[in-house]
Amino acid sequence: MISYNKSKSILKKSIIKLGDEFINTNRCLNRVTSQNIYVNSFYPIGNNAAFDGYAIKSSDTNKLDNKIGKKFKIIGSIAAGSKPIKKKIKKFQTFEIMTGALLPKPFDTIIPVEQINFYPNKKYAKYILINKKIPKFQHVRFRGSDYKKGDLLISQGTIIQSNHILALKTLGIKMIKVRKKPNILFFSTGNEITNKDKILDWEVRNSNCHYIHSLNQNFLFNFKDGGILKDNQSSLFKSHIIKMLKSKVDLIITSGAVSAGKFDFVPGVVNEFKLSNYFKNVAIRPGKPILFAKIKGKSKAVFGLPGNPISSAACFRFFVYPYLRNLLGIKEEISFKAVLKNEFKKKKDFTRFVKSKLSTTKNGKLEVRILKGQESFRIKSFIQSNIWVMLPSNKEIFKKGEIVDCFFPNQSNKIFL
Repeated sequence: MISYNKSKSILKKSIIKLGDEFINTNRCLNRVTSQNIYVNSFYPIGNNAAFDGYAIKSSDTNKLDNKIGKKFKIIGSIAAGSKPIKKKIKKFQTFEIMTGALLPKPFDTIIPVEQINFYPNKKYAKYILINKKIPKFQHVRFRGSDYKKGDLLISQGTIIQSNHILALKTLGIKMIKVRKKPNILFFSTGNEITNKDKILDWEVRNSNCHYIHSLNQNFLFNFKDGGILKDNQSSLFKSHIIKMLKSKVDLIITSGAVSAGKFDFVPGVVNEFKLSNYFKNVAIRPGKPILFAKIKGKSKAVFGLPGNPISSAACFRFFVYPYLRNLLGIKEEISFKAVLKNEFKKKKDFTRFVKSKLSTTKNGKLEVRILKGQESFRIKSFIQSNIWVMLPSNKEIFKKGEIVDCFFPNQSNKIFL
């Protein structure tokens, strides 16, 4: 049995190549960039108005004050989307200008409409009245003030979110290069597992398959349900691994049949293949009998998850998910910290993943309570939880008030951690 840290180091070394593809930015949500994306034009493209108002040349107001005012003749109106004005501008002339409209030369500043005095009146306005010096570049958005051509927009290894799509579309970037999604083939195992609605006392509903399938949009993989392998179907499982070696499947994941019982056939079958990296049994709770194997000379791997639902969920979260991040080139996940609200005791030599409830105090401090019912078959505490707390090995008692490491249950909760 190896430590959790040792298992993580094995996973980091067990890379399988996924490849890249170009996709339209219309469908790039939750995809991972495989190269830096750079801005291909200035943004804003030209100097434009930040307010509805009137554009003037600021130097025309240099000698104006409360005693010396001036009428500026209104010679037109510029709406957002209008073609640039090429009309020759004389001194003491102004254009009405709308937010987002290009600012024509020689105008260099804008007076918001709320500050304008009209002459002879607002309804029949022919002039605006100015009796003070107006600063240059007031309420002007400058060309390239947000992005200049060649600026870095999105770094390699970024999970594309809606805010990225807004920027890509604003800047006219149609295609981006992303990592291909890992293709996962999943098998449930056991004579007791069933997809029936009504079950007998000795049967168990196939929940692990549906749980992992539900994660595929946010956990960045393509999911295929391979069905249920019965206790006597080890040969069928072997044939699926053989087929995987010649297919587009990158990972086979099983649930159950991974421990040391009479019908736990997964480890025996996997070890019939030549492996470059392998572990089985990690000093963790829940999920100790987890298995990982990298097929030697192939970009293929196998995960064997425990059958108990919480063990399976925890092992996917803390083994499969970090592995997928690494394959996709995403930075290693960093925990966030919270203050423990209650004492918890565990076995010293084991890393423990515990179902917990995160909350915030009135002064904004994060607190976390470890819930009752931590056994791997209990789903009530999983429903009540909103966070995983990871308690490291080499420590037995965690006291109230200690700072602990927290991880959100899945990617949709906090995609950047």
